[in-house]
Amino acid sequence: MIRLYAFLGNHGREYRGNRHNVAWQFLESLSFYGELRWERKFKGRFASRDTEAGRCWFLMPETYMNLSGDSAAELMRFFQIEAAELLAVHDELEMPLGSFGFKTGGGLGGHNGLRSLEARLGTRDFARFRFGIGRPEHPDIAAYVLSDFTRDERDFLDASVFPQAAEALRVCMIEGFPEALARFPKVKISP
Repeated sequence: MIRLYAFLGNHGREYRGNRHNVAWQFLESLSFYGELRWERKFKGRFASRDTEAGRCWFLMPETYMNLSGDSAAELMRFFQIEAAELLAVHDELEMPLGSFGFKTGGGLGGHNGLRSLEARLGTRDFARFRFGIGRPEHPDIAAYVLSDFTRDERDFLDASVFPQAAEALRVCMIEGFPEALARFPKVKISP
């Protein structure tokens, strides 16, 4: 069972609309987001929620992406959560915009948030929920991931991608990660 949903992103108003922050944007779109009571601790903001499957935690690390593992590891140690009970929600360059899906383990794809989680947890064998942001045509990856979505991209995410991803997340929370992985390994939504 997934007990910790860690939404990776960068803290600060200037990063709010960035492609790198798609996980935070997704979290804020969830119907229950406004019901969560957020606290500041573990180098981030966290909240808990009781579901049919038990209690789970939501985490928004405020360490910036490159040190996300510091925040997650502290919360996991405090609540005695194992790496197998973690779902990292993050952006994915190797998937086109409009794609999302679950995965477990595998490579890090140069993602510094995932690299930080691996460094702090001692494993890369944790569950992931990836949101495709596409790969830029130019070689400056850092500038691309730190750029904002266009208005059309933002509208597409809000109207089409996030509602379907919310259903996938609901399946994960209620029916379990194996079921979510089987049903939503990679979904591609066309604009």
